[in-house]
Amino acid sequence: MMKGIVVEKKGERPFLVWSDVANVDYGSDEVLVAVKATAVNRADLMQAAGNYPPPPGASEILGLEMAGVIEAVGAGATGWQVGDRVCALLPGGGYAEKVAVPQGMMLRLPDEWTFAQGTAVPEVWLTAFVNLFQEGNLQPGETVLIHAGASGVGTAAIQLAKNIEARVFVTSSQEHKLAHCRELGADLAINYKEQDFLAEVWAATGGEGVDLILDPVGGAYLDRNVKALRRFGRLVTIGLLGGGSGQMNVSLLLFKRLQIIGSTLRSRPLAEKIAINRQFEAQFWHKLVSGELQPIIDAEFPIEQAQAAHDYVAQDRNVGKVILHIT
Repeated sequence: MMKGIVVEKKGERPFLVWSDVANVDYGSDEVLVAVKATAVNRADLMQAAGNYPPPPGASEILGLEMAGVIEAVGAGATGWQVGDRVCALLPGGGYAEKVAVPQGMMLRLPDEWTFAQGTAVPEVWLTAFVNLFQEGNLQPGETVLIHAGASGVGTAAIQLAKNIEARVFVTSSQEHKLAHCRELGADLAINYKEQDFLAEVWAATGGEGVDLILDPVGGAYLDRNVKALRRFGRLVTIGLLGGGSGQMNVSLLLFKRLQIIGSTLRSRPLAEKIAINRQFEAQFWHKLVSGELQPIIDAEFPIEQAQAAHDYVAQDRNVGKVILHIT
């Protein structure tokens, strides 16, 4: 047996308990990692509530990323050895003492990095990377609107977009969050509770709109998102925090020749995720290692306080990542 997070019910409310779970097996092309840190993502909250089951074959344990130390290496896993410090994106299983990771999904931690820094990278930086550049085709000089700019994905997306010299607009709900976004390079920071983001985008672009929108909100923003796009603009929807249904002016889709793209990362085939991981490593990992780009960490909790960490994220208190430490 090992320890892992178990989702129990207290009335109608899920509650996370650090408890005994079955040991994890690892395959020939996998390594077994002793997890030292993991992190909280909105997907974890949804899964705990019973609304986001893991992909077929994935661990039922929460946790979409981790950093730790390799404990055992499968016969077919080359280039890795026991004792290596790594981080990785996972389909599940990060909220546990040990996890099996395919060799192609790992990134090697710099010696000077903490495990908290390592686990703050995989889920949000790979999500931002694939949706800005592969799905959204963001180009230097273009303008991108990033909703939830102070989230983990948002703070990564701001830095990635600015790194290629794109113009960045963000939305958030609180002034201190908007200030953090500005510090990361946002050119325009919009308080969506006090300002109409569509009006602000039009004003800032002379009525032309933005080239790309990265949106975790979904239905509630659909119509205004479409109106905020300029000709040949792209809307990449990565979440449904504002609901799964919305209305829009379809004529704008035609006349402006827009693209609406739905995107998830967790359910993609392993080979596709390995390719994304390697492309991100080749293009941006060295910039994180050098400090040119920074994983943003808001708060850290011991794994035994995972429920408190989930509550913290559910209350929308974080700017960047919330980390869980496993000792």
